[in-house]
Amino acid sequence: MKALGIILAGGNSSRMQNLSDKRAISAMPVACSYRSIDFTLSNMTNSGVQTVAVLSQYNARSLNEHLNSSKWWNFGRKQGGLYVLTPTVTTDNSWWYRGTADAMWQNIDFLKERHEPYVIIASGDCVYKIDYNKVLDYHIAKQSDITVVCVKRPADEDITRFGVVSMDENGQIMDFEEKPMVAKSDIVSAGVYVIRRRALIELLERCNEEGRYNFVTDVLIRYKGLKKIYGYIADGYWSNIASVDSYYRTNMDFLRKDVRDYFFRQEPQIYSKAYDLPPAKYNGGSKVKNSLIASGCIINSQVENSVLFKKVFVGNNSVIKNSIILNGAYIGDNVRVENCIVESNETLLSGTTYIGENGIRVVSENTKRYEEQGASGEV
Repeated sequence: MKALGIILAGGNSSRMQNLSDKRAISAMPVACSYRSIDFTLSNMTNSGVQTVAVLSQYNARSLNEHLNSSKWWNFGRKQGGLYVLTPTVTTDNSWWYRGTADAMWQNIDFLKERHEPYVIIASGDCVYKIDYNKVLDYHIAKQSDITVVCVKRPADEDITRFGVVSMDENGQIMDFEEKPMVAKSDIVSAGVYVIRRRALIELLERCNEEGRYNFVTDVLIRYKGLKKIYGYIADGYWSNIASVDSYYRTNMDFLRKDVRDYFFRQEPQIYSKAYDLPPAKYNGGSKVKNSLIASGCIINSQVENSVLFKKVFVGNNSVIKNSIILNGAYIGDNVRVENCIVESNETLLSGTTYIGENGIRVVSENTKRYEEQGASGEV
């Protein structure tokens, strides 16, 4: 593969409410045993990309722990490998990453020292499969300056939180609006870009000289009339998890057989860090229907249309419906949980009820108390 990869994993989103209080969005658990960044990392290694840099910043502890061994994604190699690049104080710069373009500029020496002619830039908060080789071939065939991977969204989906793209019949992007008030197209940017490495270095240096820090607004949108920017329409499942509703919906999608088969039974595979945990245990009185239960869970009650992550305990005579229970949560006896996302390592006391009546409810009342007591656990 004649490209290196850069994964942008340092941002935060207010749409995640307090789910991102403990972790970066790219480290959000997905589909029982995975993290959001696993999908992008798997796409990289499955496409033959041998060198990948992850740019992390916000709440990076959980993400860095997940990436503490690169072997799970086949990046444990002598040539290339997986690099985690965080903001660093130097004699020339003491800023945190001020935007996506600034994050890459602060690591511009990494780009200059590489030899690959192309760079694949991808976000770490999306769930999808793609062969980056096909995108690169398209990029070269079109003689494009920048290629943006795009996806078509359903008519009933709110796409105003994405970058909305309009293309001509040849695929060239004619208009690019970031988070418009009113969307003029059903095509959005998937947060994946292909560009020549030397061209990227020149653009980043120019952005820094002009005090511009965002790759989308200060490169893609600003240069759309000056550079040849093409859109590549990707097929298959794609979802961005950077809001509570989309995160909930993405996990619920994995309860569908077609989505599970697409990601986990069809080649290429999705890889993640492995944990040595016992299989889920279903005691007498447990009843599980249309749910995903991760390793290390102990179930004593009813679970329906839900996703339970690693090491979740569910007590007696409890009911969990249409909910997501994150790693290490403890559900007491006679507890009812519906339409909720329960934060990791949370304790729901016996006899309590949590129901999301006007949307998805995030349950994390005890998070502060647990942190003050120094409780440890996977986040």
